[in-house]
Amino acid sequence: MSILSQLNSPPIYAICGGVVAFVAVVCVVFMVRPWRAEIALGMDKTKMRRVITASVTFSVLPSVGILLGVIALSGSLGTPWPWLRLSVVGALHYETQVAQSAAEQVGMASLSAAEMTPRGFATIALLMSACIMWGMVLSAVFSKRYLKRLGSGGSGGGTGAGFGDRAMTAMFIGLICAYLGSYVGTFVSGGAFPFNGDWSPLAVAGISGLTMAGCLYLSEKKGMAWLESFSIAGSMLVGMAGAVLLRLWV
Repeated sequence: MSILSQLNSPPIYAICGGVVAFVAVVCVVFMVRPWRAEIALGMDKTKMRRVITASVTFSVLPSVGILLGVIALSGSLGTPWPWLRLSVVGALHYETQVAQSAAEQVGMASLSAAEMTPRGFATIALLMSACIMWGMVLSAVFSKRYLKRLGSGGSGGGTGAGFGDRAMTAMFIGLICAYLGSYVGTFVSGGAFPFNGDWSPLAVAGISGLTMAGCLYLSEKKGMAWLESFSIAGSMLVGMAGAVLLRLWV
Protein backbone atom coordinates (compact mmCIF):
# COMPACT_ATOMS: atom_id res chain seq x y z
CA MET A 1 0.00 0.00 0.00
CA SER A 2 1.37 3.41 -0.96
CA ILE A 3 1.91 6.16 1.60
CA LEU A 4 -0.87 8.22 0.04
CA SER A 5 -3.29 5.29 0.33
CA GLN A 6 -2.40 4.96 4.00
CA LEU A 7 -2.95 8.68 4.59
CA ASN A 8 -6.37 8.38 2.94
CA SER A 9 -7.33 5.20 4.78
CA PRO A 10 -10.63 4.85 6.72
CA PRO A 11 -8.95 4.97 10.19
CA ILE A 12 -7.34 8.32 9.36
CA TYR A 13 -10.66 9.61 8.05
CA ALA A 14 -12.37 8.41 11.25
CA ILE A 15 -9.86 10.11 13.54
CA CYS A 16 -9.77 13.42 11.67
CA GLY A 17 -13.50 13.33 10.94
CA GLY A 18 -14.28 12.79 14.61
CA VAL A 19 -12.35 15.91 15.59
CA VAL A 20 -13.99 17.98 12.84
CA ALA A 21 -17.42 16.68 13.87
CA PHE A 22 -16.79 17.67 17.49
CA VAL A 23 -15.82 21.19 16.45
CA ALA A 24 -18.88 21.38 14.20
CA VAL A 25 -21.11 20.44 17.14
CA VAL A 26 -19.49 23.17 19.24
CA CYS A 27 -20.19 25.67 16.45
CA VAL A 28 -23.84 24.61 16.34
CA VAL A 29 -24.11 25.04 20.12
CA PHE A 30 -22.68 28.54 19.88
CA MET A 31 -25.19 29.32 17.14
CA VAL A 32 -28.22 28.04 19.00
CA ARG A 33 -27.44 29.63 22.36
CA PRO A 34 -27.09 33.22 21.03
CA TRP A 35 -30.25 32.75 18.96
CA ARG A 36 -32.19 31.78 22.08
CA ALA A 37 -30.63 34.64 24.04
CA GLU A 38 -31.59 37.15 21.34
CA ILE A 39 -35.19 35.86 21.34
CA ALA A 40 -35.26 36.20 25.12
CA LEU A 41 -34.11 39.82 24.75
CA GLY A 42 -36.95 40.49 22.33
CA MET A 43 -34.87 41.15 19.23
CA ASP A 44 -36.53 41.22 15.82
CA LYS A 45 -36.34 37.76 14.21
CA THR A 46 -36.38 39.24 10.71
CA LYS A 47 -33.26 41.29 11.43
CA MET A 48 -31.63 38.28 13.05
CA ARG A 49 -32.25 36.19 9.92
CA ARG A 50 -30.79 38.95 7.76
CA VAL A 51 -27.64 39.01 9.86
CA ILE A 52 -27.28 35.23 9.57
CA THR A 53 -27.87 35.32 5.80
CA ALA A 54 -25.32 38.10 5.34
CA SER A 55 -22.76 36.24 7.48
CA VAL A 56 -23.20 33.02 5.51
CA THR A 57 -22.95 34.87 2.20
CA PHE A 58 -19.75 36.65 3.14
CA SER A 59 -18.22 33.44 4.52
CA VAL A 60 -18.65 31.23 1.48
CA LEU A 61 -16.22 32.81 -1.00
CA PRO A 62 -13.41 33.49 1.50
CA SER A 63 -13.63 29.83 2.51
CA VAL A 64 -12.81 28.89 -1.08
CA GLY A 65 -9.22 29.80 -0.27
CA ILE A 66 -9.24 27.25 2.55
CA LEU A 67 -10.68 24.63 0.20
CA LEU A 68 -7.90 25.37 -2.28
CA GLY A 69 -5.38 24.82 0.50
CA VAL A 70 -6.91 21.44 1.35
CA ILE A 71 -6.78 20.44 -2.31
CA ALA A 72 -3.18 21.63 -2.68
CA LEU A 73 -1.96 19.73 0.39
CA SER A 74 -4.05 16.59 -0.17
CA GLY A 75 -1.86 15.55 -3.10
CA SER A 76 1.07 14.95 -0.74
CA LEU A 77 -0.43 14.66 2.77
CA GLY A 78 -3.70 12.92 1.94
CA THR A 79 -7.11 14.51 2.37
CA PRO A 80 -7.99 13.88 6.06
CA TRP A 81 -5.01 15.66 7.64
CA PRO A 82 -5.20 18.94 5.66
CA TRP A 83 -8.98 18.85 6.10
CA LEU A 84 -8.55 18.60 9.86
CA ARG A 85 -5.84 21.26 10.06
CA LEU A 86 -7.61 23.86 7.94
CA SER A 87 -11.04 23.15 9.43
CA VAL A 88 -10.09 23.52 13.09
CA VAL A 89 -7.07 25.58 14.02
CA GLY A 90 -4.81 25.99 11.00
CA ALA A 91 -4.23 28.97 8.73
CA LEU A 92 -3.65 28.57 5.02
CA HIS A 93 -0.37 30.50 4.81
CA TYR A 94 0.93 28.77 7.95
CA GLU A 95 0.07 25.19 6.99
CA THR A 96 1.60 25.36 3.51
CA GLN A 97 4.76 27.10 4.71
CA VAL A 98 5.43 24.76 7.64
CA ALA A 99 4.66 21.66 5.58
CA GLN A 100 7.11 22.74 2.88
CA SER A 101 9.81 23.69 5.40
CA ALA A 102 9.43 20.41 7.29
CA ALA A 103 9.59 18.45 4.04
CA GLU A 104 12.87 20.16 3.15
CA GLN A 105 14.34 19.40 6.59
CA VAL A 106 13.70 15.65 6.22
CA GLY A 107 15.47 15.62 2.85
CA MET A 108 12.55 15.95 0.45
CA ALA A 109 13.20 18.10 -2.59
CA SER A 110 9.54 19.14 -2.67
CA LEU A 111 6.27 18.47 -0.90
CA SER A 112 5.04 15.67 -3.16
CA ALA A 113 3.48 12.24 -2.81
CA ALA A 114 6.33 10.68 -4.77
CA GLU A 115 8.85 11.63 -2.07
CA MET A 116 6.61 11.27 0.98
CA THR A 117 7.56 8.67 3.58
CA PRO A 118 5.95 7.69 6.92
CA ARG A 119 8.83 9.41 8.72
CA GLY A 120 8.43 12.51 6.59
CA PHE A 121 4.68 12.70 7.21
CA ALA A 122 5.12 12.18 10.95
CA THR A 123 7.64 15.03 11.09
CA ILE A 124 5.46 17.34 8.99
CA ALA A 125 2.32 16.57 11.03
CA LEU A 126 4.19 17.08 14.32
CA LEU A 127 5.58 20.45 13.30
CA MET A 128 2.25 21.63 11.87
CA SER A 129 0.61 20.80 15.20
CA ALA A 130 3.30 21.89 17.67
CA CYS A 131 4.24 25.21 16.10
CA ILE A 132 0.73 26.66 15.93
CA MET A 133 -0.45 25.69 19.41
CA TRP A 134 1.51 28.51 21.04
CA GLY A 135 -1.04 31.03 19.87
CA MET A 136 -3.69 29.29 21.96
CA VAL A 137 -1.34 28.82 24.91
CA LEU A 138 -0.20 32.44 24.94
CA SER A 139 -3.78 33.64 24.51
CA ALA A 140 -4.89 31.62 27.54
CA VAL A 141 -2.02 33.02 29.63
CA PHE A 142 -1.79 36.65 28.52
CA SER A 143 -5.04 37.65 26.78
CA LYS A 144 -6.81 38.66 30.01
CA ARG A 145 -4.10 41.19 30.88
CA TYR A 146 -3.96 42.36 27.28
CA LEU A 147 -7.72 42.96 27.16
CA LYS A 148 -7.55 44.89 30.43
CA ARG A 149 -4.89 47.10 28.90
CA LEU A 150 -7.05 47.73 25.85
CA GLY A 151 -10.05 48.48 28.00
CA SER A 152 -8.15 51.01 30.09
CA GLY A 153 -6.56 52.65 27.06
CA GLY A 154 -3.11 51.34 27.89
CA SER A 155 -0.18 53.37 29.08
CA GLY A 156 -0.07 55.32 25.87
CA GLY A 157 -3.70 55.81 24.89
CA GLY A 158 -4.42 52.63 22.99
CA THR A 159 -0.81 51.51 22.65
CA GLY A 160 -1.86 47.87 22.96
CA ALA A 161 -4.10 47.99 19.91
CA GLY A 162 -1.47 49.89 17.94
CA PHE A 163 1.20 47.37 18.84
CA GLY A 164 -1.02 44.47 17.78
CA ASP A 165 -1.63 46.04 14.36
CA ARG A 166 2.06 46.79 13.85
CA ALA A 167 3.12 43.31 14.96
CA MET A 168 0.65 41.65 12.57
CA THR A 169 1.78 43.89 9.71
CA ALA A 170 5.44 43.15 10.44
CA MET A 171 4.75 39.41 10.55
CA PHE A 172 3.07 39.41 7.15
CA ILE A 173 5.80 41.57 5.62
CA GLY A 174 8.41 39.13 6.92
CA LEU A 175 6.41 36.19 5.58
CA ILE A 176 6.10 37.78 2.13
CA CYS A 177 9.81 38.63 2.08
CA ALA A 178 10.69 35.03 2.95
CA TYR A 179 8.57 33.70 0.10
CA LEU A 180 9.86 36.26 -2.39
CA GLY A 181 13.43 35.54 -1.29
CA SER A 182 12.97 31.84 -2.03
CA TYR A 183 11.48 32.67 -5.43
CA VAL A 184 14.39 34.97 -6.26
CA GLY A 185 16.80 32.25 -5.13
CA THR A 186 15.10 29.72 -7.39
CA PHE A 187 15.28 32.15 -10.28
CA VAL A 188 18.96 33.01 -9.77
CA SER A 189 20.17 29.49 -9.02
CA GLY A 190 18.24 27.87 -11.86
CA GLY A 191 20.85 28.73 -14.47
CA ALA A 192 22.85 31.54 -15.95
CA PHE A 193 21.33 34.77 -14.66
CA PRO A 194 19.01 36.23 -15.82
CA PHE A 195 17.70 33.96 -18.58
CA ASN A 196 17.61 30.33 -17.46
CA GLY A 197 16.06 30.54 -13.98
CA ASP A 198 12.43 29.71 -13.24
CA TRP A 199 10.74 33.11 -13.07
CA SER A 200 7.17 31.81 -12.98
CA PRO A 201 6.85 31.91 -9.13
CA LEU A 202 7.83 35.58 -9.18
CA ALA A 203 5.33 36.25 -11.95
CA VAL A 204 2.54 34.47 -10.06
CA ALA A 205 3.41 36.40 -6.88
CA GLY A 206 3.21 39.62 -8.88
CA ILE A 207 -0.16 38.69 -10.38
CA SER A 208 -1.58 37.80 -6.96
CA GLY A 209 -0.18 40.98 -5.43
CA LEU A 210 -1.69 43.16 -8.15
CA THR A 211 -5.03 41.42 -7.69
CA MET A 212 -4.95 42.06 -3.95
CA ALA A 213 -3.97 45.70 -4.53
CA GLY A 214 -6.89 46.10 -6.93
CA CYS A 215 -9.32 44.62 -4.40
CA LEU A 216 -8.04 46.93 -1.65
CA TYR A 217 -8.28 49.96 -3.94
CA LEU A 218 -11.88 49.17 -4.87
CA SER A 219 -12.89 48.44 -1.28
CA GLU A 220 -11.22 51.51 0.25
CA LYS A 221 -11.48 54.13 -2.50
CA LYS A 222 -14.58 53.11 -4.41
CA GLY A 223 -16.87 52.20 -1.55
CA MET A 224 -16.91 48.47 -2.34
CA ALA A 225 -16.27 47.38 1.23
CA TRP A 226 -17.86 43.98 0.61
CA LEU A 227 -14.97 43.12 -1.72
CA GLU A 228 -12.52 43.02 1.19
CA SER A 229 -13.97 39.73 2.40
CA PHE A 230 -13.23 38.11 -0.94
CA SER A 231 -9.79 39.62 -1.62
CA ILE A 232 -7.66 36.71 -0.33
CA ALA A 233 -9.63 33.98 -2.08
CA GLY A 234 -9.86 36.07 -5.25
CA SER A 235 -6.11 36.74 -5.28
CA MET A 236 -5.42 33.03 -4.83
CA LEU A 237 -7.76 32.06 -7.64
CA VAL A 238 -6.32 34.66 -10.03
CA GLY A 239 -2.77 33.66 -9.07
CA MET A 240 -3.48 29.97 -9.67
CA ALA A 241 -5.12 30.77 -13.00
CA GLY A 242 -2.06 32.84 -13.89
CA ALA A 243 0.24 29.96 -12.99
CA VAL A 244 -1.70 27.59 -15.23
CA LEU A 245 -1.64 30.04 -18.14
CA LEU A 246 2.07 30.68 -17.71
CA ARG A 247 2.79 26.95 -17.80
CA LEU A 248 0.69 26.58 -20.94
CA TRP A 249 2.12 29.55 -22.81
CA VAL A 250 5.77 29.58 -21.72
